[in-house]
Amino acid sequence: MNPVTRLLYRVLPACLIVMLAFTPPVFAALKDTIPSVKPSVVGIGTLLRTRSPAIVFVATGFAVGDGLSIITNAHALPNLDVEKMETLGIVIGMGDKLDFRPATVAALDREHDLAHLRLTGKPLPALQLDGSGAVAEGQALAFTGFPLGMNLGLTPVTHRAMLSAITPIMLPSLTSRGLDSRAINQLQRRPFKILQLDGTAYPGNSGSPVYDPDSGLVYGVLNMTFLKGQKENAISQPSGISYAIPVHYVRELLQQSDTKK
Repeated sequence: MNPVTRLLYRVLPACLIVMLAFTPPVFAALKDTIPSVKPSVVGIGTLLRTRSPAIVFVATGFAVGDGLSIITNAHALPNLDVEKMETLGIVIGMGDKLDFRPATVAALDREHDLAHLRLTGKPLPALQLDGSGAVAEGQALAFTGFPLGMNLGLTPVTHRAMLSAITPIMLPSLTSRGLDSRAINQLQRRPFKILQLDGTAYPGNSGSPVYDPDSGLVYGVLNMTFLKGQKENAISQPSGISYAIPVHYVRELLQQSDTKK
């Protein structure tokens, strides 16, 4: 064995030990968490039998509670063609093999852009919602959903993210030119904070659960249209920043649904 080879045999094991010591354990945990999260993630769409394709989906949702409650973004709910008997529901399956389950709207929270849908039949595996409010800036997170909707098929895609900031939904405009009707309406409502993420998401990801990579505990609901419009209305070129609604608003929405029963 020549001297160079002998040196490599001595140095490489030490280098591997150092690399393993500095490998973030959250990345290893995520690969074990994803299989338990994916069965709870669904597409949000409609069924119209006279259309081709009959089933379409445009956003993401996820099961909570008893497995018959689905959470998504309110803005993601499509306008139904009632005359043609178009039906709202969830889309499950894999790839091009789609299965549709009808759903009804149990409650809406337009202010926080959340929707609670109800299913009948067999429950789905439900994700657990954080109840402590202990999510912190710098925390590692992940989200699973359907980027670009049907363009990529019904295959759940997971992205890593970090909680970059807990920030107000609307920043005061420095000049009146930065105000539009939507900004004025938001400033007149109760201010609330949202989660700013450094993960890359797409419009079809709206409604995706934002969760802890280790436990799968849900901290927020990804929002790619409503919140981005509120935060970045003054930016001519859209940023790669993603936003999510804190999960305690989901809890409030579910409680609102319970009071109506």
